[in-house]
Amino acid sequence: MRVLHTSDWHLGRSFHRVPLLDAQAAYLDHLVETVARYDVDAVVVAGDVYDRAVPPLTAVQLFDDALHRLAAAGVPTVMISGNHDSARRLGVGAGLMARAGVHLRTDPADCATPVVLADAHGDVAFYGLPYLEPVLVRDTLGAAKAGHEAVLTAAMGRIRADLAARPEGTRSVVLAHAFVAGGEPSDSERDITVGGVAAVPAGVFDGVDYVALGHLHGCQTVTERVRYSGSPLAYSFSEHAHRKTMWLIDLGPAGELAAERVDCPVPRRLARLRGRLAALLEDPALERHTQAWVEATLTDPVRPDEPMARLTERFPHTLGLVLEPERAAEDPHASYAQRLGGRDDHQIAEDFVSHVRGGSGPSEQERTVLRAAFDDVRVHDAVNEVPR
Repeated sequence: MRVLHTSDWHLGRSFHRVPLLDAQAAYLDHLVETVARYDVDAVVVAGDVYDRAVPPLTAVQLFDDALHRLAAAGVPTVMISGNHDSARRLGVGAGLMARAGVHLRTDPADCATPVVLADAHGDVAFYGLPYLEPVLVRDTLGAAKAGHEAVLTAAMGRIRADLAARPEGTRSVVLAHAFVAGGEPSDSERDITVGGVAAVPAGVFDGVDYVALGHLHGCQTVTERVRYSGSPLAYSFSEHAHRKTMWLIDLGPAGELAAERVDCPVPRRLARLRGRLAALLEDPALERHTQAWVEATLTDPVRPDEPMARLTERFPHTLGLVLEPERAAEDPHASYAQRLGGRDDHQIAEDFVSHVRGGSGPSEQERTVLRAAFDDVRVHDAVNEVPR
């Protein structure tokens, strides 16, 4: 069976205020063309179909058009909700859509109810694990505690039990939206840390023929059978070196696996440039970046006059400007942004406690309280579908 694995469309998202709807439409055209060109048997979409819980109408229309085209092609599609999606909204009409071959899996309680497709060698069971917010699904899944590893372990236990009851030789594909250890994140994924832990071990998925992951935006192989397709478009400058692709997976009669990357169309290349303004404006080696979307980090000791206006004369698609003067790391004049670079919300809160106490950081008990507060806010936002 030939499976096309994609994820993290983030329909409705822009790139530094540049609308991407046309680029997302071009990608979906490419997806449908790839299905026909490679004689694909099934398409799997591993979450984050939309960029936010309440997407703009233009994004909904784009999604609707894609579903109609995939259904018209007669190719079954299995998709799950991600942490950016509203599972309840995405799942509306799932029963009716299934009749057209579009199978939405957005309810954690249905994780062990597969979509079963057949080829010449027997059945392939596709199990959909939507993004699992630990506090919200712990009781539903009977997990030992409210953590990512615990709820995924409980869900996979249900899946293995269902698979064991199926005819011998039934192959399996699991769709999941999670941060699996060994994966490389970028700046454009929303933090899903719970209790200080975000990643789960790949071993949670042992015993499955293929695991189609979503959440991380770089295409990558965690293990031979556990892979991220990545996002089809770049959504941050941290992805400037990514090769945006989908996975074309061939699942053999006994679960043998062959994987090939299929490139996605690139609307415009990304470039991250660093140096003094004069050097960036004069260096002939940078000529190749004049038509790229550019993020420029200026290292001039003193802020130059009108840096953005001067940069856009040479690089008309400059979207980001970062000022990092050449100073010692301990320089008291370092910018607030520089001091916070690389720290998550919890670490910033701990740093604040240390600052107001004159250097004394929070106790372990206080760290636990801070962690719980951030977890509560995230769960509240998930329940109330607060846009971010």
